[in-house]
Amino acid sequence: MRIISRICVAALLAVTAIAGAGAAWAGSGQPSPWQLGFQQSATPVMDDIVWFHNDFILVIITAIVAFVLVLLLIVMVRFNARAHPTPSRTTHNTLIEVLWTMIPVIILLCIAIPSFKFLFVQLNTPPADLTVKVTGKQWFWSYSYPDNGKFEFDSLMLKDDERQARLAKDPKADVPRLLAVDNELVVPVNKVVRVLVTAADVIHSFSVPSFGIKIDAIPGRLNETWFRAEREGVYYGQCSQLCGRDHAFMPIEVRVVSEQAFAAWIEEAKKKYASEDTPTTVAAAIR
Repeated sequence: MRIISRICVAALLAVTAIAGAGAAWAGSGQPSPWQLGFQQSATPVMDDIVWFHNDFILVIITAIVAFVLVLLLIVMVRFNARAHPTPSRTTHNTLIEVLWTMIPVIILLCIAIPSFKFLFVQLNTPPADLTVKVTGKQWFWSYSYPDNGKFEFDSLMLKDDERQARLAKDPKADVPRLLAVDNELVVPVNKVVRVLVTAADVIHSFSVPSFGIKIDAIPGRLNETWFRAEREGVYYGQCSQLCGRDHAFMPIEVRVVSEQAFAAWIEEAKKKYASEDTPTTVAAAIR
């Protein structure tokens, strides 16, 4: 039994180490090499998701795996043909049958109750400070700010030559390949942002892992989600619904700035995007 106990302890330590490594290697708004866990959380909703996955579900499934492993080892050691040559013919143990029915039900209820709570928080949009309309297109995103003026702009992934040109101007710039865009979505920090999502052609999916949001963009339908970013910075996502040839090349870049910087960006965006047919970046207004 000492050997069994040591194996169980080793398994628990291994799972804990992997979970810790995943949290430590997670990026701050974008995926990182050899990442195991979620990206670093930037919203209360994502905080709940990380806790539910890492600190709640992982503990439960680890305990179940350890329990089943102990049972298997006991059977292998104590009830093999050499140690137990005369097999038992006992059947229909009422207590065991009641336990293996009720315990899984209780476990599933313990998982369901907080998951329903978090689902309600995600779907119940609080009073919004800002509304952004997102339109998925093949293969880029269009953004508009209905509360802040009649302007709209497209957001396309930077090509390699465009990335190199931006890096030539600023070698320290964070311009990740296949994630950086020409015109990012800009929102203020610590404000509830309501996101209205639709599509112009086929089904897309608007997903930003650090915000804990993922919602389908469907032609002819308006879906809604929300987030409240608690830290300034740049956060990345991607279309998460197979939408055609260039599905892999329509990233999402969200820049979270201060209220003052956002107000300045809005005024500049009104001038730039309201009068131009082709989008021109106004990121310089907040840098």
